[in-house]
Amino acid sequence: MNAGKSGVRLPFPLPHGHGSLHHMTMPHSLAFGTMQFGGTADAASARAMFDACRAAGITHFDTACGYTEGASETLLGQFAMGQREALYIATKVGYVGGSGRANILTQLDCSRRRLGMDRIDLLYLHRFDAATALEETFATMAELQSRGIIGAIGVSNFAAWQVMKAQAICAGLGTRIDAIQPMYSLVKRQAEVELLPMAADQGMTAFTYSPLGGGLLSGKYAAGASGRLTTDRRYGARYAPPAMHQAAEGLTQFAAESGLHPATLAVAWVMAHPTTPVPLISARDVAQLAPSLAAATLRLDPETYARLSALYPAPPPATDRLEEV
Repeated sequence: MNAGKSGVRLPFPLPHGHGSLHHMTMPHSLAFGTMQFGGTADAASARAMFDACRAAGITHFDTACGYTEGASETLLGQFAMGQREALYIATKVGYVGGSGRANILTQLDCSRRRLGMDRIDLLYLHRFDAATALEETFATMAELQSRGIIGAIGVSNFAAWQVMKAQAICAGLGTRIDAIQPMYSLVKRQAEVELLPMAADQGMTAFTYSPLGGGLLSGKYAAGASGRLTTDRRYGARYAPPAMHQAAEGLTQFAAESGLHPATLAVAWVMAHPTTPVPLISARDVAQLAPSLAAATLRLDPETYARLSALYPAPPPATDRLEEV
């Protein structure tokens, strides 16, 4: 029996550094999120987007066991056949049912069957579960990693204190959290306060989702188009504040002045943060995806980055001693 510093006793060896993201080659500045595969993106559109991403050099594809009732994983698995070794595949468990051992194992087995893959390169806990001891959760993840079923460990939708509490437990188990997945866009900037600096300090990769703010930053809603903000009450509420819509209008105006698509600028803005997060881009078809893909070759100069950042207020720093910031 192996005992980590946390006191949890484990019936498996824990090889040093096993599965770290740092041992994988992931040179691209973008990743693709397949949340819409099998939903707003039918099989043909999903295939076309996968192929467009591969043609652009993207190797990292992100899914979850709960996306589109399993269709996302099933389609991604079909598209990945024949080129699995060239890809880096991430999925998530625990959004429903909690982060207990039994639920993690059950959902991961389901994900592996849908994907047609014995190994998952990166497995996330999809959200924090206050009802389950972190020791149980991460002992399970460490075991899966030791058995070679997963490569790296990640967490999504965690607060910074939750990540670091889990990271301390992982250290006691001889492993680590290598990736976080927070929401981050020009109009959702809370990650700047603690999550992105924490990730940089800990050597974690931040794969950030919703860089277009549910499509708000694409400019389509100002033009009267429909989408998740008009059809999904949750997204509508998330991006309801008028200041967000004013920022989107300012972004669209700047894009027109610069001859770029607002979505290209929105994704490039995320990439330009000093901690170099990796945006998870997504779309419902190739035409909608193209402006986000174009951000891969766009590097914002400091003046442009500052001008775009001024469109929406940065969150206050994590201190009340503002006179010292």
